[in-house]
Amino acid sequence: MPVPFCLKQMSRFLIFLLFGVVPPPAGPQVLSVYPGAAPGSETWDWNETSAMGPGDGILRLANVTRPTVSVFLPERSRATGAGVLVVPGGGFRILAYNHEGTEVAEWLNSLGVAAFLLKYRVMRTSDLAGKTKEEQAARVKQAMAMGVADALEAMRLVKRRAPEWGVDPRRIGILGFSAGGYITASVALTEDESARPGFAVPVYAFFPEDRPVPAAAPPLFAIHAADDRTVPAAHSVRLFQMWRQAGRPAELHVFESGGHGFGMRRQGKPADGWTERLRDWLAARGMLATVRQ
Repeated sequence: MPVPFCLKQMSRFLIFLLFGVVPPPAGPQVLSVYPGAAPGSETWDWNETSAMGPGDGILRLANVTRPTVSVFLPERSRATGAGVLVVPGGGFRILAYNHEGTEVAEWLNSLGVAAFLLKYRVMRTSDLAGKTKEEQAARVKQAMAMGVADALEAMRLVKRRAPEWGVDPRRIGILGFSAGGYITASVALTEDESARPGFAVPVYAFFPEDRPVPAAAPPLFAIHAADDRTVPAAHSVRLFQMWRQAGRPAELHVFESGGHGFGMRRQGKPADGWTERLRDWLAARGMLATVRQ
């Protein structure tokens, strides 16, 4: 007769105890952003793919059709009660999932901040052979809108369920890179209070448009490198000016060098210091004070 699953698990745990082995930690909790198929892509039935860059160690997710949020919580003794929705970049074609995602979540956890890593929909790239430039541009435009929609819904989700994780829904911000920076700024510009973040951190953000900044827009902390040849620093300058002209709190750091896509990786360049500057800013805004249980 087969051993019930629960007895198998108990036996495995007893073996860990007998031999002094610590069981491997459970992975992050993964939540679907929508209760069913994501609106607007109900017929998307192609397979999500992943590939690790052999030269850069970046895990690239492509052809994403089912948006999710992965929950990374800090040690309870260090928890500040603050949280951040993390939005990786990738030109709306892929997601740099570790480089601008899991590594960022781990850093935030080291500060006592909960991290909610968004995997949002991107354009289909598995059938691009023979597609015209116009068709590909249309896909990018569609992916931009869907990425923003996924992030808005993800923000509503994590704010609604924040008490489950010991997080204050009023202290949940958003941090995104490049294409994820566009999504970050767009979420920060929402008039919907249920999706409005407590602060916004666009990093080398792509943001080519001027848009009105709501009176209740959250504080902004923008980061860029002056030698970024992929997305010029003018994009972050534009965001800073938009916020300041609207009378909203904003801080901008343009480092002399660092290029594009530096993420959490150290290069021996001035942009390496962005995490220290952000940590100081978060501390000044009261986001890093440890919650006393």
